[in-house]
Amino acid sequence: MRSKSRSTTRALVASAAAGTLLAACAGAGGHGSGGDSINVLMVNNPQMVQLRELTQEHFTEETGIEVHFTVLPENEVRDKISQDFANQSGQYDVATISNYETPIYSGNGWLQPLDEYLSSDSDYDAADILPPIQRSLTGEDGHIYAQPFYGESSFLMYRTDVFDEHGLTMPERPTWQEVADLAAEVDAAEEDMKGICLRGLPGWGEVIAPLTTLVNTFGGTWFTADWEAALTEPEFVEATEFYVDLVREHGEAGAAQSGYAECLNNMVQGNTAMWYDATAGAGSLEAADSPVRGTIGYVPAPVVETESSGWLYTWAWGVQRASANPDAAWEFISWASGTEYEELVGETLGWENVPAGKRASTYDDPRYQQAAGAFWEVTRDAIAEADPFDPGVQERPAPGVQFVTIPEFADLGTRVSQEISSAIAGRQSVRDALETSQDMAEEIAEEHRNR
Repeated sequence: MRSKSRSTTRALVASAAAGTLLAACAGAGGHGSGGDSINVLMVNNPQMVQLRELTQEHFTEETGIEVHFTVLPENEVRDKISQDFANQSGQYDVATISNYETPIYSGNGWLQPLDEYLSSDSDYDAADILPPIQRSLTGEDGHIYAQPFYGESSFLMYRTDVFDEHGLTMPERPTWQEVADLAAEVDAAEEDMKGICLRGLPGWGEVIAPLTTLVNTFGGTWFTADWEAALTEPEFVEATEFYVDLVREHGEAGAAQSGYAECLNNMVQGNTAMWYDATAGAGSLEAADSPVRGTIGYVPAPVVETESSGWLYTWAWGVQRASANPDAAWEFISWASGTEYEELVGETLGWENVPAGKRASTYDDPRYQQAAGAFWEVTRDAIAEADPFDPGVQERPAPGVQFVTIPEFADLGTRVSQEISSAIAGRQSVRDALETSQDMAEEIAEEHRNR
């Protein structure tokens, strides 16, 4: 049950946020879903799909607010959100945005600030949100513009039973060379299992995410502090060649078209012994119906020159400034990002499926600790250690661990990812891919130098 009635919540937030809401509604121009309904555009990750399935019975029936979902794959949803929010059409009231988009969208005036809701809705407990996650959803003006559905870092997942069978030992904090050596040993010993799965699918949120963490820990960077493109510097080249060689020699079949979903499936089906990717994947691996449940070990993201290398990411809920229904949008967000929803998922779907990585209370809950015993501490520590402002060995001109927080990066990262994916597919060398990519990056760097 909702802890407050709909009328109480509406009165509370409307009173506190009246000035902000008037501004938002004035810009809405009558667009959007209208009345007691909202349109939500979101990514098709498993936990989002679970949310959609639970919303009608556990949110709409209690609040009277109908939620119309549009669910798309990651690359497609990013494009659609960008178009709708940039045009301020108000077609979608709420969308899943990340800590990459949030500061950029807020700077463009596309998002509704949420500070008044957060300070007025005491049941939501905004202070419980993990500080690194909350900071990542804060604009340059100091206002908070989104709230997390789940947060994540990255770590290495591996089959403990396979390692035990072949007398292999995973270090507590592995280096990338150690990971490559282990992948080769498993690949040689197991006829039907590859050593590791790594993303190769084009997309700045696909192959570029894990690859950039390698670049950071190998000592490279996309741009120097004085805005020089650095994709052909030795450290960037070495990291990329290492990644491409590893996945080509000991990675999954069809690596150039494998993203998060494909690697998750490979791991669940027992086709690969290791997987470096998002901490969010652990919930699916440990689900009650997972064939590999209880056979997976979790260790921090591999390193070379840095002490840690895990990324920081959150899928969060942002409200379009042009939304005609910001109150209803907030009520949905406060439910979907609140402890009540985590309790619902834990009790109905299992505590290992809770969208974690955002609230301190989740990691203090004995029920979650028991269900997520294999990975909760590693995940919590990875999020705490991720530092978007100092992810490598040198100063950066913009924050970000697995991306660079500038508007141009989405397009740049996508174009570079196509070159890298081509190298993974064997259609060109890494050096040729990075030479082409360097020219793209230098155009952007020059623009920033001249500003």
